[in-house]
Amino acid sequence: MEIKMNYWKKLTTEERLARVQQALKDNVDFYKDASLGYPASRLDDKVFSNDALFLKEMPVLSTFVANPNHIGCHTFGTSEFAFRGTQAIEREVLSMIAVDLFKIEEGQFDGYISPGGTEANVQAVWIYRNEFIKKYGAKLDEIVILASEDTHYSIPKAANLLMLDWEKIPVDPVTRQLTLGAVRQSVSACLSKGKKYFIAVSNLGTTMFGSVDDPKMYTDILNEYQLPFRLHVDGAYGGFVYPFGDFENQINFTNPDVSSITIDAHKMLQAPYGTGIFVCRKGLIENVLTSEAQYVEGMDLTLCGSRSGANAVAVWVILTTYGPHKWYEKISVIKMRTNWLCKQLDQLGITYFREPEMNIVTIRSECVPESIAQKYTLVPQSHDESNQWYKIVLMDHVEIEHLKDFIQDMVSSQSLSPS
Repeated sequence: MEIKMNYWKKLTTEERLARVQQALKDNVDFYKDASLGYPASRLDDKVFSNDALFLKEMPVLSTFVANPNHIGCHTFGTSEFAFRGTQAIEREVLSMIAVDLFKIEEGQFDGYISPGGTEANVQAVWIYRNEFIKKYGAKLDEIVILASEDTHYSIPKAANLLMLDWEKIPVDPVTRQLTLGAVRQSVSACLSKGKKYFIAVSNLGTTMFGSVDDPKMYTDILNEYQLPFRLHVDGAYGGFVYPFGDFENQINFTNPDVSSITIDAHKMLQAPYGTGIFVCRKGLIENVLTSEAQYVEGMDLTLCGSRSGANAVAVWVILTTYGPHKWYEKISVIKMRTNWLCKQLDQLGITYFREPEMNIVTIRSECVPESIAQKYTLVPQSHDESNQWYKIVLMDHVEIEHLKDFIQDMVSSQSLSPS
């Protein structure tokens, strides 16, 4: 895989520390500055002491204690001047993701570090709902969300919050893929119900299966019917895995139909929980400008409003610790472990699903004794009697030794089963 990056670089420990320390100096310092107007402060130093010497050498923790508020969107217009230092780091992170990883042209995106992928997905649907209302005078009952049955629950949550219908499209039960026939049937059904405007959500790694949708399944049909639509890619799980393969990946902004992408940093990137990433093309995020937030410099274009700048610094530190080449190496090792597990399951004749470029293996529930599922805390598709699948996620802490123990238990369970 050829990796050419303009923003995503590997830095030394000293370079990372110096960059974050300078950013904090550029922010308001609640310990020293007479900042009278902000409803914010440092973390309470009776609980979170800033005197610990080790904090000075730990950029993320020192940012956490400094407590910068990254309210607003720092790629659009102006932002709160008091936190300009760490806001600049957030913009650097977004450039690494939008430009280097997902191939948008420099300066042609907006976005922010969100409190997670759920909000980022809701943000996308919110933007496009408002765009259809403003641009076409659309009514709520004329707008519909298209997404597969394997889509994350944040999409029906967005539908509920934004008072939209969700058309749940069935997938092939073996390949977990959308088909043109199923999409065409769903679009036709929507048209018969009076739907005119479509928000398509394409999965880049579903939560249960790691399956990846082909965005063209949506766009070919929607373009064929000449329908107004927006396409959002939910890469909350797969965004830091799928692009790092030895194949030509086109699920990015080189596809002109892709309007926005969600990625989670608190999954594969191992950032603190509550760290998602939302990026979209220029000209879209202003559809959710909250002009009533006039006390906020630049006003607000995000669902959450106030959010911690420490999360943005955490992502920046992780990305610059690895650099793109070391990250590719890390993902390659995890994929090799996934390949090993799949080979063992094949030899045992166990039925499972695995997207070739992903690190999730989902096993049919009838193949896994409940005692083994509990021992290894396998996650079920459903926490009731209807469960049909258990999944194994090959995260960084899952070593071959763990997998060997699991396989040995599966072998033992097979030998104990009645023939």
